[in-house]
Amino acid sequence: MSWMPHVTVATIVQDGQGFLFVEEHSLSASHLVINQPAGHVEANETLIEAAVRETLEETGWTVEITHLLGIYTYTPPTDPECTYYRFCFIAKALSHDATQPLDTGIEQAIWMTLEQLQETARARSPLVIRCVQDALQGKRYPLDLIYEQPLFNAHPNVFNA
Repeated sequence: MSWMPHVTVATIVQDGQGFLFVEEHSLSASHLVINQPAGHVEANETLIEAAVRETLEETGWTVEITHLLGIYTYTPPTDPECTYYRFCFIAKALSHDATQPLDTGIEQAIWMTLEQLQETARARSPLVIRCVQDALQGKRYPLDLIYEQPLFNAHPNVFNA
């Protein structure tokens, strides 16, 4: 087996009820786990587009990404050949569509405080709690910290200047 990197995004959404999480199935656990809305970046998608899409698909919430919270790495102890590179964003909730079907594997979207999350002892990984703690500490980075080169196919004359 060879080492495999995974680029993922996650979104921290906070309101008066706490933080937005998903309760989901995990192949590495026999019980439901709690995670931020999160997932893999798809082909031809920016990090921000992926974060907005994953949040909608997993929770029914449309969000506006406002800041980068941080970049996190995680290698699961059960899979040392796999490393996740997680770009976690802060987002503002704009609207909720209760009729939006949730992604396969997602049981429900839930609002919880950090204390409630810790009491469940069901965080999908240590990064789930760490990201909430960082958000509560006020960590925020401007989105222009990330530069994403436009796709070559979208700009065919880029080298003809």
